[in-house]
Amino acid sequence: MDVSNASMYDGATALAEAALMAVRSHKTSRRILIPQTVHPVYRQVVRAIVSNQKIEVVELPYCTECGQILPESLANSNHEDFAALVIPQPNFFGVLEQVDALTDWAHSKNAFAIGVVNPTALALLTPPGEWGSKGADIAVGEGQPLGIPLSSGGPYFGFMACKNELVRQMPGRIIGRTTDLDNKEGFVLTLQAREQHIRRSKATSNICTNQGLMVTAATIFMSLVGPEGLRRVAAQSHANTLELVEQLVKIKGVERAFSGPVFHEAALTLSKPVVDVLSKLKQKGILGGYSLQGQYPELGNGLLVCATETKTESDLQNYAVAMQQALG
Repeated sequence: MDVSNASMYDGATALAEAALMAVRSHKTSRRILIPQTVHPVYRQVVRAIVSNQKIEVVELPYCTECGQILPESLANSNHEDFAALVIPQPNFFGVLEQVDALTDWAHSKNAFAIGVVNPTALALLTPPGEWGSKGADIAVGEGQPLGIPLSSGGPYFGFMACKNELVRQMPGRIIGRTTDLDNKEGFVLTLQAREQHIRRSKATSNICTNQGLMVTAATIFMSLVGPEGLRRVAAQSHANTLELVEQLVKIKGVERAFSGPVFHEAALTLSKPVVDVLSKLKQKGILGGYSLQGQYPELGNGLLVCATETKTESDLQNYAVAMQQALG
């Protein structure tokens, strides 16, 4: 992407700000299309932030067989008047979406494409700026995977990037490189006429955090790990998840929920209630995953599991043994 800002609370609020940004830039439509494969909390946050601004959020159903939004289903739909289409990659189920086709479909409707991305996955996957024939217009996501340890539910920091033509609608701080009268290089706040300390209620947004500590930590993490290290982290996360799923589906009562390709999360369906299984796993000191029953009841006893680069072969085997015991 052309420009990145320096101030988003987290991935969810970054998506909400991207929706507002798209509506301001589109000027004629106040509808946003959001697939149900986007993180449920992200969808809730978007609704909470835009609902009082007369912006309609339309949720798109997904294919329950592959776990994706099917481009052909959108082509056959009656969605014509909308400002932006949100495209997760990977989606909440860990499944990879058909981002090229979805981006081109949004642009064919004179709408913006907003990518919601996992920064770790982008070490291996095509970046949003290269989706389809023109690339996504806005990219947002959660920076926590970049070396930020969680403690009591946080902290997080969001990122946002966009194309040059949308930069004046971008919220938050933008830093530019310049030279002073002595020809010394420096970095300064730029395009400040968009911001709340100058325009107040007319600003693009009143979001005002830089999450400086988290951004600094992520910068150090990326500097130490480097491009090749980021690729190895992503590849190991992917390999561990494939290995975990392979071990789990050998257990009677465990099946893959979707046929689509995944990154480092995968949805499973169990033969017993997920809450009971997670409780038994917790007794063994294992955080077993996320129950999909509340947000996605159509999946039955759905469980979302994830394996990152931190997990060893022994960890995966212990989980599989514990799962087999929990299912009896």
